[in-house]
Amino acid sequence: MINIQEHRFWLNAKEIMRERLSLTHDKANDNLIDERIRGDVQMQGSNLWILMFAILVASIGLNVNSTAVIIGAMLISPLMGPIMGIGYGAGINDFALIRSAFKNLAIATLIGLLTSTLYFLISPLDTVQSELLSRTTPTVWDVLIGFFGGFAGIVAVTRKEKTNVIPGVAIATALMPPLCTAGFGLATGHWNYFFGAFYLYTINFVFIALASFLIVRIFNVSEKKYIDPEIAKRTQRYIAIVVILMVLPSSYLAYQLVGNEVFKAKATNFINEQLKFKGTDVAQVRIDPKTHTIKVFLIGDHVSQDNLNKTREHLIDTGLKNTQLVIYQNGENEEVDVTTLKAEIIADLYQNTKADLEIKVKEVAKLREQIRLLSSGREYYTAIPNELETLFPKVKDVILSRSYDPAAVEHNLSVNRLILNANAQKQLTANERQKIEAWLKMRTKSDNVKLIVR
Repeated sequence: MINIQEHRFWLNAKEIMRERLSLTHDKANDNLIDERIRGDVQMQGSNLWILMFAILVASIGLNVNSTAVIIGAMLISPLMGPIMGIGYGAGINDFALIRSAFKNLAIATLIGLLTSTLYFLISPLDTVQSELLSRTTPTVWDVLIGFFGGFAGIVAVTRKEKTNVIPGVAIATALMPPLCTAGFGLATGHWNYFFGAFYLYTINFVFIALASFLIVRIFNVSEKKYIDPEIAKRTQRYIAIVVILMVLPSSYLAYQLVGNEVFKAKATNFINEQLKFKGTDVAQVRIDPKTHTIKVFLIGDHVSQDNLNKTREHLIDTGLKNTQLVIYQNGENEEVDVTTLKAEIIADLYQNTKADLEIKVKEVAKLREQIRLLSSGREYYTAIPNELETLFPKVKDVILSRSYDPAAVEHNLSVNRLILNANAQKQLTANERQKIEAWLKMRTKSDNVKLIVR
């Protein structure tokens, strides 16, 4: 009996999960999906102008280091259309669509590079900001973001109702900033910025297209029909080549990036655990996964060579076999980037004081709220007591004040109450108290009042 109940429970659970996770119940018909994706592939007319404006906005955002401006540029960018067109075309065996999508993506990429390069050539600001630097070195996380972002995008496009997922995917996968950063590299002659940023841009669009291809295949969207079997075979052959060219290099890049991230993580762990010497601090670290080299610059008391050799022996224990550990101490290194070193020290100081700054900001907010409450409605505290004693002769020694709730400021609220304290020569009736309270609410234009009469 118990086994039968357990079996029913699992059947019901599977049915519920299948219903909840189903992607078919709100899927649009194949014709609507085809119309939507083909309509967004073309990069001409207004689309190209929007792209140029978005590139200029993103370039300005990178130039002035404004995250909000960069996000705004990504929201208006039309780059997602041709990229999804490539994956969709491969999924339905439409080589003509793939060719058209690649052509439009190439045009969009060229226009983006030219626009951003022109902007950075004429811009008076040539400082390399943190927002720009972060787009010059791809990581494995960029691969994952592009892949899962592509899944989200194509699933959204295949729904009956349009959603706001595509703008979100455009922000998450960040196609615009790397393209603008590549333009900066061209304009300033920083070729490492150009190649790094363009590498990141390529990774993003390849994995978005790959994710789109997989979802279209899973959904079994109607494939393009060919009358001539030879043309059909040739088309499938071309598409297979396109898919292989996307999958193999992207898989190699992903594998390489994963290896780099693992090496960086192990190296960072090793530095944090093993490079601890009394009176000596790690001032600068350079980790190069390609050459398996870790360069560390120490400041403070001099560490003996014996201690450094003992430290190197732990490399194998932490999975860093065949890794070269180069350690520089005070005055020994000609390669240390003093500017970077200063920047890192400042960054550390900022991080250490960040919590204190946040506390100070809250305290200032509380003080400002107290000042606002004291300064706002000052006439109440002088005029209202006099008016009340005139209107209600029984009431004397009237004091009007305002309560203050610190918890309200913590939540950006303004929950404060007006309190009126007074002495009565004779006991007030309930009707008189109601009249005084009603007059006080009308006079102060606030329902949050409290009357205390002794």
